[in-house]
Amino acid sequence: MMRRLLDAVSGRRPGLSILIFHRVLARRDDLFPGEVTAEDFDAICGWLSRWCRVLPLEEAIDRLGRGDLPPAAVSLSFDDGYCDNHELALPILQRHGLSATFFIATAYLDGGCMWNDRIIDSVRHARLEVLEGRACGMDENLRWPLGNVAQRQAAVADVLHRLKHRPTDEREEASRRVQQAACGGNRGDPRLMMGRDQVRALRDAGMGIGAHTHRHPILAAIDESQAYQEIAHGREVLTSLLGEPVGLFAYPNGRPRQDYTERDVALVRRMGFKAAVSTRWGVARGGDDPWQLPRYTPWDRTRLRFGLRLAREWARR
Repeated sequence: MMRRLLDAVSGRRPGLSILIFHRVLARRDDLFPGEVTAEDFDAICGWLSRWCRVLPLEEAIDRLGRGDLPPAAVSLSFDDGYCDNHELALPILQRHGLSATFFIATAYLDGGCMWNDRIIDSVRHARLEVLEGRACGMDENLRWPLGNVAQRQAAVADVLHRLKHRPTDEREEASRRVQQAACGGNRGDPRLMMGRDQVRALRDAGMGIGAHTHRHPILAAIDESQAYQEIAHGREVLTSLLGEPVGLFAYPNGRPRQDYTERDVALVRRMGFKAAVSTRWGVARGGDDPWQLPRYTPWDRTRLRFGLRLAREWARR
């Protein structure tokens, strides 16, 4: 029934649903209860394999441009390069006979840690009742209570929001101040990101690999020369690692005009990328700018709601 519905709706409004993920966790996380677990992802892959035509992203983009996408066309993508993409997501994809494209922020290869994950880890393991803004090098009037899970969730969300659009080096320094204030000098960074051999293993398993800058900056917050270097260096690292061209790019954070600008789109196009993806919500349609394709993630965790969400996006104008 769901396959017939999706075929009918997507046949009237042809387009490509590019779904975006970041992590696949072994078990539910109290701080982020909505994050996808291996059990969730296995269910999602099962639904998609029965209802949709799941295509490798590069092939799907080519077919979108030619106008010969099949009904209910879907592609899967992952951003950043977390270890669990290889350890948990890959076996699930293989079990269902599906492909995904993984966009890698290359500065964090081989067990690195992104600034936001340092903050999450620090708040998670803090033994404080209150985290003081002054101790974190932020506004001295800021105070984040940490007495329970809900307060820690709120603290993480607020700190990340305040730091996200700061320059890359400033974010890095601020995250280390948070770590020092929350955990003292006794806690190192969590090792969350893939090693180079794991990225190669994804490619060898038939998965796609795409560029995602080097240090994951907000491109709109840096000048054109820095943006060029970030995009170019990230691609160069992956090209050297894989021994082959890298044709797809994902904008960090990915919201048009807020996280990247037309300047950055022009850079990506001039640098010879075949296509690029954003996080603008929606289905990619024929005639869309191939260097700003939309992506989204149905957040529903039941079979019916997930399927209806897909149908609604294909039906949306």
